[in-house]
Amino acid sequence: MKYRISLVIISFLLSLFIGIYIAKYGSIGNSSETQKNAKDPNKKPLIGFSMDTIKEARWQKDKEIFSNWLEKHDAKVIVQSANSDDTRQIQDIQSMITLGVDVIVIVPHNGTAMAKAVEMAHKANIPIISYDRIIKDSDLDLYITFDNKKVGELQAKFIADLIPNKPSEPLNIVRIYGSKTDNNAFMFKEGQDVVINELVKDNKVKVVHEDWATDWKPEEAKRIMNAALTKYGQNIFAVLSSNDGMAGGAIQSLLEEKIAGKVIVTGQDADLVACQRIAAGTQAMTIYKPIKLLAEKSAEIALDMAKRKVIIAKNTVNNGFKEVPSVLLEVVSVTKNNLKETVIKDGFLSEDKIYSVTK
Repeated sequence: MKYRISLVIISFLLSLFIGIYIAKYGSIGNSSETQKNAKDPNKKPLIGFSMDTIKEARWQKDKEIFSNWLEKHDAKVIVQSANSDDTRQIQDIQSMITLGVDVIVIVPHNGTAMAKAVEMAHKANIPIISYDRIIKDSDLDLYITFDNKKVGELQAKFIADLIPNKPSEPLNIVRIYGSKTDNNAFMFKEGQDVVINELVKDNKVKVVHEDWATDWKPEEAKRIMNAALTKYGQNIFAVLSSNDGMAGGAIQSLLEEKIAGKVIVTGQDADLVACQRIAAGTQAMTIYKPIKLLAEKSAEIALDMAKRKVIIAKNTVNNGFKEVPSVLLEVVSVTKNNLKETVIKDGFLSEDKIYSVTK
């Protein structure tokens, strides 16, 4: 019986919210291994984790935390990285289906291309969780991520708060967006637009250059920043970069122009090198997304799905095919003033490593 999702409305103190529950079902998967697991209650649940990449420090943390949580809770996990190759990621997922996994969690490289993976898994009655990036145009079972529009709003608001009340002329800003294959890049932009469009309307800022960075590559961000500097010189107030890797590429260009630290640069992910730059003053802020919370919550939900437990999701996100049951987690803006109260206090990064570059 296919894994089903239904809408329920729950009343609490006269307020309503939409709850999505995933109902219990019998066996998942048509492979002999999956059928064997269904008949053997003592068989450990097997979870597949298909990742776009683990080249960045952030994704290495996701992999480690997700795997460790499942192993501590008496489950098995298969982790595969596609190295940003859609064909390879499809092959990885096909392999997991053949092995008879109970649930597959996917960090898609290309959210549209992975719709095929959802279709493949559902033919074997295996549910799919989309992790941090949504899989589009598909009958996706569950989406878990951070509030990505809020990420963009916080990045842009940081810049807005540093603009003089009535500048004599609009201040020049550069916008560096992420990969067009990642729906999150569009959501970050959408959140940024809420703030930036008002600033443009009020003649407080002027977007003098903007572009998309293929696969979020720092070298792409450096190319974009170089183009902006060539056209407008050093008259740049801020660089609205959607993540830390790209912020690093932009800052490299600013260092070469000897203006790093004089131009506001935003980021996201709270990577160690980004927090070191914040401590040193070359990057102004980043967005801390508690990866431990995301990875452990995803692992917990995946295990509950494997055990046929009910899953509650209070939000939905449209993926072009349907309103997908979604779990949205909160994010935090990190600056030089609150490094100790955020990433260090949470144990995400150590104080010694962050400040080692400033000693």
